[in-house]
Amino acid sequence: MRKVFAAITAATLVVTLIQVTPPPAAFAATVVPGDPLTGSGVVSRSLLTVAQLTSGSSTGTISNTAFALPATAAPPAHQFEGTLTLNGVATAGGFSSLKDPHGYSTLETLKHLPPFSIQLVQNGSHLIPTVRGMQYTGSAHWNLAVGPGRAWSETTDGGQTRASLPFALIERNANCTHNGVLSFVFTNTSISNVRYQITSETCEYFQFNMWGQVGATYAKTTVSGAEAVRNAYAAEVAARFPTKPIAQLSTDHPGVSVSAFSSGTTGSAISTFGFVHGGTHYVGGCPTRQGEYPFCGQLLLPSYSTAKSAFGGVAMMRLAQKYGTGVASALLRTYITQAQSLSQWNGVTIEHALDMATGNYTDPGFEVDEAGSVMLDFFLTENPTEKLAKALSFTRKATPGTTWNYHTSDTYLAVRAMDGYLKSQAGSSAEIFAMLRDEVLVPAGVGPDSLTTLRTGNSNSGAAFGGYGMFWTRDDIVKVATLLNVDDGVIGGQQVLHPGILNASLQRNASDRGLVTPGSTPYRYNNSFWARDFSSTNNPAFTSPFSVPFMSGYGGITVALMPNDTTYYMFSDNNEFNWTAVVAESHKIASMTGGGEDPGDPGDPGDPPPPTCIGDAIVNGGFETGSANPWVATATTVDNRSWLQPARTGSWKAWLNGWGATSTETLAQTVAIPAGCTDAALRFYLRITSAETWPYAYDNLYLTAQPAGGTSTTLASWSNLDTQGYTLETVDLGAYAGTTVTLKFWGYEDYSLQTSFVIDDVSLPLAG
Repeated sequence: MRKVFAAITAATLVVTLIQVTPPPAAFAATVVPGDPLTGSGVVSRSLLTVAQLTSGSSTGTISNTAFALPATAAPPAHQFEGTLTLNGVATAGGFSSLKDPHGYSTLETLKHLPPFSIQLVQNGSHLIPTVRGMQYTGSAHWNLAVGPGRAWSETTDGGQTRASLPFALIERNANCTHNGVLSFVFTNTSISNVRYQITSETCEYFQFNMWGQVGATYAKTTVSGAEAVRNAYAAEVAARFPTKPIAQLSTDHPGVSVSAFSSGTTGSAISTFGFVHGGTHYVGGCPTRQGEYPFCGQLLLPSYSTAKSAFGGVAMMRLAQKYGTGVASALLRTYITQAQSLSQWNGVTIEHALDMATGNYTDPGFEVDEAGSVMLDFFLTENPTEKLAKALSFTRKATPGTTWNYHTSDTYLAVRAMDGYLKSQAGSSAEIFAMLRDEVLVPAGVGPDSLTTLRTGNSNSGAAFGGYGMFWTRDDIVKVATLLNVDDGVIGGQQVLHPGILNASLQRNASDRGLVTPGSTPYRYNNSFWARDFSSTNNPAFTSPFSVPFMSGYGGITVALMPNDTTYYMFSDNNEFNWTAVVAESHKIASMTGGGEDPGDPGDPGDPPPPTCIGDAIVNGGFETGSANPWVATATTVDNRSWLQPARTGSWKAWLNGWGATSTETLAQTVAIPAGCTDAALRFYLRITSAETWPYAYDNLYLTAQPAGGTSTTLASWSNLDTQGYTLETVDLGAYAGTTVTLKFWGYEDYSLQTSFVIDDVSLPLAG
């Protein structure tokens, strides 16, 4: 930030020194890249002429080229600063339904724009809303987002300035996004009618055209903070990924078939797509029913379930980096009051919920519950109490952590619990989406259009949905993908996301790949990220097996984070998810098993050093040797009596206590953690059963760490209150990098009523 201010100050100083007269007040000190316009203003126009905008009417949609900045556009003659209000929108305009199986268009009030009033400032030819992202309107049907547009002059406009803006209607309490554009002409004292139309969407179940022309009011005022808005937008544009047309990819990388990047999706269903390699963003088009969208870079795209990864999964990575990996094993019931009286939620952790493995469901079929009546009620209610009640209403069918069953409601529960966890650490004013926004998205360069989310109560004060409800521009989703896939959670040299959890999420940790999903095509699912395995059976060119993690969204949204440091995204709405051909083309550019470099590339000076932390520091973590060695354990701790306490895998496990009498039992192993392995974490599965009935911690299990020659520190603890089936526990050991440390489990049981602490599948993966 200090460098940005220095650059702005320097630019201001130069203007002060060389300008004979000061620039107009409406211009920012920082010019938006690409400005000023240099065209003659001579434009051959038959659509949206001044006469049509002044006294005409709209009878249907027209070519979107009428709303686009012409190649010969001249600089604007006027500077817009103030509030634009569209009048009479509640009854104006036309509507044509294209796909509506649920009959939404029978509601007359839905066929019109919501209240539409926006404050704008101008930087050169750029027209910028002072408030960006999704805004609640109070409409029964629609919320609204307005993006930055353009202002310019044409010689046939009678000295007036022409303006065009992108906007999106967002379904209330839903993620469907319908993209439109509007246009008008103005002077310092007057404004024409406003023509608008919607001719595209990313929405599988509701598609339509909307159009109209309404009167408008221009309340010209001096906007507080206008200069900051102008400068911020100039910086935003300057920080976007450099782009090239997708067709250029085959020129830059001969042999790559560009057609593969859109071949798996019906053309009319595509909103946009693109591919990122080596810091270049190769962009596909933004087709609509009336030609290319005029503001493709500002096209607002719904997240749907990509938010499960980018919100739910990433929020846990951030919390773990700030407060330690104990957040993953934190119990939902600790932070969700409504869950505390429901026995089926005992032992369910935040990580279980993010993994879709709570063990609570109705039907084991692939996404059957997601389409069921309970989930429909969950989606429809705006009331936070009712939403939680629906999310918690599923019954226990499997041990938590063992069975995958897809529920958007589980991500909502995880996010609510993480919000409570954050409040316990940072105070009651902390809020989970605000943390994600301010500590991850903004530092990563994500723009203002993607810094809002849907909330309960259709209100800014509601609880964030978590499992859906975010919005992207194509540059913003690329920045999120790059942070995860290329930058490894590092921003400006600072580790922002916990590397161990990030690597597990992206299938970089062979000992933690998540659960395998049912269905005709098996996928991996870990920490809200999907993954698909590839091998030579998919393509002979894939000589070594690899996995492609991806974010996925309802209707046809894919963001594939390929292991060669490339990213592919497709936003569409015809329920098509056919992107395997892209993997083959990307493999031609950079090997999927080659670390992301072009073949033969020896590496760049700025590349991180190759990882030196490999292997697993724990020996005999599954106890399948039938003995404790090299563990040091109390006699009879290593046990294979499955009829009493089952092993999680194999036949053997470590069983501490369970006598129903006073006992102390231990299990310890001394390990060496190499220097630099700061993301090392002990992972193990813990099962707790107890005969205790009173709500007090009578029997306890502790995990301690003692460096050679140092003192012992308690890292984590459990008790008879934490009864659970086998649950993955993760304990951060990064602080012990470069040391030899003894890790010891201590089980203490009082004089009556047994509690058993059963441990299996212990590992300490050192890979980063």
